[in-house]
Amino acid sequence: MVEVGTEQRKRNVAYKLRIGDIMKGVPMMDEGKFIFLELGSRKVVRINILANCVDKFIQEGEKQFASLTIDDASGQLKLKAFGEDIEPLKNIMQGDTIQVIGNVREWNGEIYVIPEVVKKVDVRWLLVRKLEIQNARKDMPADEQATGNSSLKDSIMEKIKTAEAEGGIDADTIIMDTEASPDAINAEIKKLLEEGLIYEPRPGRLRYLG
Repeated sequence: MVEVGTEQRKRNVAYKLRIGDIMKGVPMMDEGKFIFLELGSRKVVRINILANCVDKFIQEGEKQFASLTIDDASGQLKLKAFGEDIEPLKNIMQGDTIQVIGNVREWNGEIYVIPEVVKKVDVRWLLVRKLEIQNARKDMPADEQATGNSSLKDSIMEKIKTAEAEGGIDADTIIMDTEASPDAINAEIKKLLEEGLIYEPRPGRLRYLG
């Protein structure tokens, strides 16, 4: 694996992004070599993401290889490491929430990340990051902001109905599991409460009024 030099790392900002945004980027190539990911006006080479590990593969032996599949509710992405660089990934287990700083790569149409830093974090940081990114988007040009979900209301209602057997669902869980801005989700929840379709048995807990 080719190491990225210290000076280059300083020049390349590690953008805080959601996986869904990364997957919308356009890989820019030069003579077949990946240069950067074009995302709106940004040229993305390094990323800083928070996600859950949903799958893990480790290959020991002469050709060491490790792959983690991570998910932040907006999409899935693979981390790949080779040789001695697989060591940090060995300690990550399926279900762990992790912060990843790494370099974006593309091969045969697949966007993946070669990690520089991988560390476990509290799952609550996923919501913090989503809110952080949403606030940053308010200053972006309109064409770089995520488009709204036309069936957002139906999606929220379905989650609340499905969770009824478990005594309801937390609003924070809906925010994390729905691909839309927290502001838009909260606005739809408020409308559903006002329409009497759902209710709050306690603050932040939602149930279907059916």
